[in-house]
Amino acid sequence: MPADPNSPASTPQAVIRNFCIIAHIDHGKSTLADRMLGLTGVVEQRAMREQYLDRMDIERERGITIKAQAVRLPWKVEGVDYTLNMIDTPGHVDFTYEVSRSLAACEGAVLLVDSAQGIEAQTLANLYLAMADDLTIIPVLNKIDLPAADPDRYAAELAGLLGCDPADVLRVSGKTGAGVAALLDRIVREVPAPTGDPDAPTRAMIFDSVYDTYRGVVTYVRVVDGGLKARDRITMMSTRATHELLEIGVISPEPKAMKGLGAGEVGYLITGVKDVRRSRVGDTVTGAARQATTSLGGYRDPKPMVYSGLYPIDGSDYPDLRDALERLQLNDAALSFEPETSVALGFGFRCGFLGLLHLEIVRERLERESDLDLISTAPNVVYTVTMEDGTSTTVTNPSEFPEGKIREVREPVVRATVIAPSEYIGTIMELCQERRGVLQSMDYLSEERVEIRYTLPLGEIIFDFFDALKSRTRGYGSLDYETIGDQAADLVKVDILLQGEKVDAFSAVVHKDEAYAYGVRLTDKLRQLIPRQQFEVPIQAAIGSRVIARETIRALRKDVLAKCYGGDISRKRKLLEKQKEGKKRMKTIGRVEVPQEAFIAALGTYDEPQAKGKK
Repeated sequence: MPADPNSPASTPQAVIRNFCIIAHIDHGKSTLADRMLGLTGVVEQRAMREQYLDRMDIERERGITIKAQAVRLPWKVEGVDYTLNMIDTPGHVDFTYEVSRSLAACEGAVLLVDSAQGIEAQTLANLYLAMADDLTIIPVLNKIDLPAADPDRYAAELAGLLGCDPADVLRVSGKTGAGVAALLDRIVREVPAPTGDPDAPTRAMIFDSVYDTYRGVVTYVRVVDGGLKARDRITMMSTRATHELLEIGVISPEPKAMKGLGAGEVGYLITGVKDVRRSRVGDTVTGAARQATTSLGGYRDPKPMVYSGLYPIDGSDYPDLRDALERLQLNDAALSFEPETSVALGFGFRCGFLGLLHLEIVRERLERESDLDLISTAPNVVYTVTMEDGTSTTVTNPSEFPEGKIREVREPVVRATVIAPSEYIGTIMELCQERRGVLQSMDYLSEERVEIRYTLPLGEIIFDFFDALKSRTRGYGSLDYETIGDQAADLVKVDILLQGEKVDAFSAVVHKDEAYAYGVRLTDKLRQLIPRQQFEVPIQAAIGSRVIARETIRALRKDVLAKCYGGDISRKRKLLEKQKEGKKRMKTIGRVEVPQEAFIAALGTYDEPQAKGKK
């Protein structure tokens, strides 16, 4: 480390290198980060553990990175001490927003590819993000120690993609540590130093925030111009709120207080603020005394792609759920929510997510971190409905779908990229066409691997498309997608009626050709889940006023003939008719009791989605 680490401009920009690691899920980013932590000596061998930077239990259990993590590493090259600020990023398509924020805080990116699997769809997506930000790309093949590794073949593939020589592709093993020192040397040589002006008014970009119960909001920043010192007064440029800096420091990899941060450095700020809305990701921090006039380019606000309702099983937990969502939104800027009510489920929130895995992770974090029991409704996408009179409605919840004469329904469309071995082209095309996909193009990355691009309705891929793709390609297929607009579609709303009454929680918007199958499937499922009542209960699926499917839950019957030993049949018939009349009267005043388990099981059609890979 350079001399006097406590001074605000302690680290000259010439010896700072800011970089991140980007890759597809399961290609070994966190393992490589572990080796870097051990090699640079910031974590002692006895304190080392796998996935050191993955702080959440969910990340460690699933073996996936959900939150990008920044860490400061010292490294010496040719007798010069350098400071490396590394950000370990997620690899799943649902967390691309985390990757885009990390790239904005860096000058270089290590593009990591598994030498046993090669380039995959998310690898390409992250590469294009890094190129758009004009970052220096360092191509690296990981897992060269695996018996199935074929580094020569995939080095040629990577070289063809980047336009470099195959010899320029570094070969490392995150597990054994082979080649990691050479990678750190190359980062120092090739990644440019930050270029901010240390004498200009302070400007620092907030790229992440977390909520600490005791210390309030902890804000992670990349200082671009000027510098920050402890006890300075700072201003948030979007809200104009002013705070005093109680603590400033770096993550190495545990928080380490400093006297200040200079231009080009990455660190954290603590102001003691408890209001989570005061520290927005993408905002610019400046000095209160000498303020900057122009803010730094923030991040584009992420657009939710999937909506689902979150409801507490115990209605009294509603305020706790609101507070938990606000705290989580600080940590996860891609989450959006607004209050809503359901006749069946009570008070809850309509939440927007980037994908199904994002939904599952958010629900699990809320349950664990805030000790809540939640029901989430079946996920759906956003539709635009135009009526015959020209009025237009945006539908995020099937219960909002308008009644009456509809001129047009528009649904979101995505451009999906599938990379797989060429022997699976036929089965991939069959799957995409089943989901109303339209083929755009197909390119061979090499003789054995093909990249296929389709436009697909988003509603067709949020449930089980990824699972179906993996099973049809024996696990070798990979998927990435981005929204490209919307298209008109023949969509209808299917309502579920219990004893003639609509249950809003079970409504769904589906394609006309799929409506009958959906109705049959859900009515049959509910028949098995709802316990028998004292009276007969019809379960119907309907489009408007037309019933398309029906199941019946038979009534519980008392044996009224038990005391009739033999004797006249008309007596038995009379008793049965009397019971039947009683059941009919009960039905007119009775109400169907639907247990919570039925809602959880019927709406849990999306459980166990896309990624549960180990890194």
